[in-house]
Amino acid sequence: MASGLLKCVECNEDATELHRDYSNGILKLTICSSCKKPVDKYIEYDPVIILIDATLCKTQAFRHILFNTEINIHWKLCVFCLLCEAYLRWSLLQGSQPSDDPADIIRYTKEWEFYCMFALAALELAVFCIGVLVILWMAQLFCGASLEFTPLLKALLLSSYGKVLLIPAVIWEHDFSPLCFSLIRLFVLTSNSQAIRVILNCSRRLSLLAVCGGLLLEMWVAQTLKTLQVCSQDYLSML
Repeated sequence: MASGLLKCVECNEDATELHRDYSNGILKLTICSSCKKPVDKYIEYDPVIILIDATLCKTQAFRHILFNTEINIHWKLCVFCLLCEAYLRWSLLQGSQPSDDPADIIRYTKEWEFYCMFALAALELAVFCIGVLVILWMAQLFCGASLEFTPLLKALLLSSYGKVLLIPAVIWEHDFSPLCFSLIRLFVLTSNSQAIRVILNCSRRLSLLAVCGGLLLEMWVAQTLKTLQVCSQDYLSML
């Protein structure tokens, strides 16, 4: 992920290069001195194959993406995923509030509600990432090791790409949509856990603990905001 930091996708050993260029455009994959396998077999693979392996949460594919490629679209991907999640929440909100009034005020209100859903999704994502990073920082501090937050944050944002599946799930709405939303959420959390394992080279137990802790903190904040909203509406109705 950092410039110059390369890893063997098979054994996670450091590497100085992925391949060597010879004359006539010939490339030869570098062999890892530890496991005696190609350092990164994915440099010869089609991007579709890499995406499929990443979807299957294969460790090798995650190492290739997070260590051996220069991907700097994590913030753009984050904004796009937030837009997808905001659209999902907004569409569910509109479905629960039917209105036949064609007045412009209704249209402006709906637009404002979408912005609110985007802000809420961004806040919950920030809380989730903070919860995960704090748990991992405490775990690393207990072990006497340091923790680099930037690679972890980048990995969390990139591994949340599964949220783009929310859009087709909303467009092709059916009776099983709630189940689809839950499965997408589970897939994103699984990808987050795998990304943490790859970045820190830690146990599955620690990565799952961090993800679950971040999820619980996110759910608590969401429930608190919902309670405050209900209380404020009740207070305004009494005025």
